Amino acid sequence: MLEAIKLTKYFGGLAAVNELNLRVNQGEILGLIGPNGAGKTTFFNVVSGFFPPTNGRVLFEGKDISQLKAHDIAYRGISRTFQASTLFMKLSVLDNVFTGYHKSYRTRFLKRVLHTPSARKEEEGFRQKALETLEFMGMASLKEELAANLPHGYQRTLGIAMALATNPKLLLLDEPATGMNLTEKNAVIDLIRRIRDMGITIILVEHDMKVVMDLCDRIIVLNFGQKIAEGLPEEIKSNREVVEAYLGKEESKNAA
Repeated sequence: MLEAIKLTKYFGGLAAVNELNLRVNQGEILGLIGPNGAGKTTFFNVVSGFFPPTNGRVLFEGKDISQLKAHDIAYRGISRTFQASTLFMKLSVLDNVFTGYHKSYRTRFLKRVLHTPSARKEEEGFRQKALETLEFMGMASLKEELAANLPHGYQRTLGIAMALATNPKLLLLDEPATGMNLTEKNAVIDLIRRIRDMGITIILVEHDMKVVMDLCDRIIVLNFGQKIAEGLPEEIKSNREVVEAYLGKEESKNAA
């Protein structure tokens, strides 16, 4: 579904991503892990069009999207969440999800401004879809609550709901379980599995190794912008180079 070919992104003289080659298969949950500064979020930013690559290419469904803008990539079916909250805090939970359907409108802009019957009918349809998305997420009872009033776990889940509203084929999840307690983490693990079961391919960046090991079909490890390991969760868990990247050589020797 997605392929990065010698993908490179420089910031000044620093290579945040350095000649990275990776492939994402349709229908899988791919884990992308590594220490802080490894290049994981930069990779997401390049794939989703927030940053252009310095070198290399990104192919999505066989087509080069390397130079497309973020909105064009979203229209092609790639959506993402962010580490920091990107919610509309002063809007209701339902209205936050409703905004995710903006790219699905077929009614002309002028008719929407004039609030014609056809525009109202389409808007009502998207509001119903937004409610169905909240029901899927287990948040329908919170539909009238302001996003600012939600506990942290629900805010993270609402961010995923907004990404789902764009009807993605590929979903990039950037630390979806960060700051959650154990109960919330188990809930988000179940949710991500159900999203994959809908036919949506997922790339997951996450520091919580329990979440990664429980969820991912395959894992790629980055360090200093380069891929240092790739394999099944059990293979990655016992990979010495991965352990050293996280702990440092001396500490990994002591741990051994």
